[in-house]
Amino acid sequence: MTTKTTTKSSKQPAVQSPTRIGNKVFICTVTKYYTGKIVGLSKEEILLADAAWIPDTGRFAQGMASGSMNEVEPYPAEAIVAVQRGGVIDVSDWLHDLPRATK
Repeated sequence: MTTKTTTKSSKQPAVQSPTRIGNKVFICTVTKYYTGKIVGLSKEEILLADAAWIPDTGRFAQGMASGSMNEVEPYPAEAIVAVQRGGVIDVSDWLHDLPRATK
């Protein structure tokens, strides 16, 4: 599901939602943080490959800018993780390599 938002000025490009297949994301849910690459979307779920649970971001702005989080718990390489959309607070573009090492 791709969402495009246009702006009032026709000179500015359309903005795309980070919630789209193939995009690397940082997801904040009501209880946890996740990183991963979106490989599937449904009305109920966001499916992630190369996913990790982020128990501790450290200084959030620094972690998002650098891609380095205080703690990282990756799922196995072959695992697909289903994040329930009902619990999602926000989804952001992840502009770095996905964290795959336990930290």
